[in-house]
Amino acid sequence: MKVYVTRPVFDGAIDRLRREFEVELNTEDRILTKQELTAHLRDKDGALTLLTDAIDLELLQSTPRLKVVANFAVGFNNVAVDSATKLGVAVTNTPGVLTETTADFAWTLLMAAARRVVEADKFARAGKFKAWGPKMFLGYDIYGKTLGLVGLGRIGQAVARRAAGFNMRVVFHDPESIPDRIIKELGVTRLPFDELLRVSDFISLHVPLFPETHHLLNDHTFALMKPTCIVINTSRGPVVDEKALVSAVRDGKIAGAGLDVFENEPEIEPELFAMENVILAPHIASASHETRLRMCMMAADNLIAALKGERPPNLVNPEVWDKRRK
Repeated sequence: MKVYVTRPVFDGAIDRLRREFEVELNTEDRILTKQELTAHLRDKDGALTLLTDAIDLELLQSTPRLKVVANFAVGFNNVAVDSATKLGVAVTNTPGVLTETTADFAWTLLMAAARRVVEADKFARAGKFKAWGPKMFLGYDIYGKTLGLVGLGRIGQAVARRAAGFNMRVVFHDPESIPDRIIKELGVTRLPFDELLRVSDFISLHVPLFPETHHLLNDHTFALMKPTCIVINTSRGPVVDEKALVSAVRDGKIAGAGLDVFENEPEIEPELFAMENVILAPHIASASHETRLRMCMMAADNLIAALKGERPPNLVNPEVWDKRRK
């Protein structure tokens, strides 16, 4: 069988795949065009893909041999899963392994934004620090404040656990049912979405990208927040309307933001570049040596299992496997 890996990844994963299949690899660290990707996948049985690869209906129809798309990410909004299911293509992802690392980075952004670390670093490096001053780079305390979590899945729960060390009141909103034991263990309080926006000093987003979460933060919702609120997004870029965010920061409706993801990634709303109270990171929440390696090996294992006729450990569309078993 033949598989294609769409970007350079870790050697260990490539070696593991080569022990099982004929492997073709994109050795250029760039996103392939749709035409290039289609051409490479036309004679392949499986693909190890990234979030930057658009696996849509047209591509799937043009690659009839394709049996599995193993996404090197916890998200899979780059794959037309419904179309893949109808065409009998298994789709997998890499959940769980990046939970703690992403929670760490959400806190990195929160603390850096609250205490204006990036601004202060630039100031010091520019040789502008001449003397200590009582009003220089005043930020906001974190200890004892209210943290609002939009989404209380694995990553949201990990962020909540870290908040205990700051003696924070943690509130959350999640339309999904959260077991009482988890709510009790974390010491968190469920609130309606609008109320969470009104009471939170910090808001951290941990929701998947669905039609109902697209532009979840917009002109209306920003207007409900405290003027001292700081918004953190390590989920998916389109959850935040970036033009509305620009207006909210510019008009003082909120105090700032920390963003690891963007609405039209890798493009960023130009006005954000000039905003010192907005921290911009290039989608690196899971970028630790340990976590990215585990993600890559998990994607490889998913691909191997599917092509060997075994149910992949992290199957997004189980209906495909159910049909194959019949």
